[in-house]
Amino acid sequence: MEFLYVVIGMVLVFDFINGFHDSANSIATIVSTKVLSPLTAVIFAAFFNFLAYFIFHTKVADTIGRGVVDPDVLNLSVIAAALFAAIIWNLLTWWWGFPSSSSHTLVGGLIGAAISKAGVGSVVVSGVVKIVSFIFIAPLMGMVISFTISAIVLYLFRKMTPSKIDKYFRKIQLFSAGAFSLGHGGNDAQKSMGIIWVALIVTGHTTKNDPIAHWIVLSCYSAIACGTLLGGWRIVKTMGQKITKLRPFEGVCAETAGSITLFMATHFGIPVSTTHTITGAIIGVGARKGVSAVKWGVTRNIFWSWILTIPVSALIGAAFYHFLNWVM
Repeated sequence: MEFLYVVIGMVLVFDFINGFHDSANSIATIVSTKVLSPLTAVIFAAFFNFLAYFIFHTKVADTIGRGVVDPDVLNLSVIAAALFAAIIWNLLTWWWGFPSSSSHTLVGGLIGAAISKAGVGSVVVSGVVKIVSFIFIAPLMGMVISFTISAIVLYLFRKMTPSKIDKYFRKIQLFSAGAFSLGHGGNDAQKSMGIIWVALIVTGHTTKNDPIAHWIVLSCYSAIACGTLLGGWRIVKTMGQKITKLRPFEGVCAETAGSITLFMATHFGIPVSTTHTITGAIIGVGARKGVSAVKWGVTRNIFWSWILTIPVSALIGAAFYHFLNWVM
């Protein structure tokens, strides 16, 4: 019973770090365009992270609970090892300033720990393939949608001076940033809910047929909102300044594209990376200005962190699972 409490605590720590790590996704554009101050931006984003509690169903949580590894293989040691891997990789990438995926590091940790316990057959291949495919699909969707929206906006406002366009869109960006933060909370907090739910199932405190308890949903949304409130400023700098220079209307286009992608993914229960989504959207608005407007060296480093997240997290998860077995 005590180990269950430890695991639930680890989930909430991961969720808090997720918010802390991924707050850059929600606030980087609105801070870099100077529409909001950093402090106001994180409060704004945290509020909309929590607001997702009242809006989204828990389809993503169900995918994490059943669609990554065979639920029958899961026990508290596997779950704890996966969480340890996710926390370590999130902290490392935050320190390096890389906007990696909290979602994928959790998936990688689960895969590594489950394989250590029961072999490759414990992995739900179809579910993992769906998640891995969105490493490419999510940023591509964000890129295409943001490129299209920014081109349409420029055409519609072609008779306005750039300064007037920016002045108009500074107000609109409050809505687009709020929508993206809402999508961030709706998709990311659910991954932690799925882990607590599975932990309760394997310890006999609930069943697969029971709905996810409200205290789980509420605690996970609260944890991610509190993490967002602190803000991961190292990654904010990478997202908001190093990829391309953003103006308010471009921030609106990027956030709107990211919101559309996240809302669609959450509706269909697909755990996507908010990091990948907004990075692709920022690249899209930058590419509209020309290839040279995007700092491709920075994006190449970000891309490599995306590719490495699942395998590195799987290795950490596998190693920690063996360590737990040795200790216990």
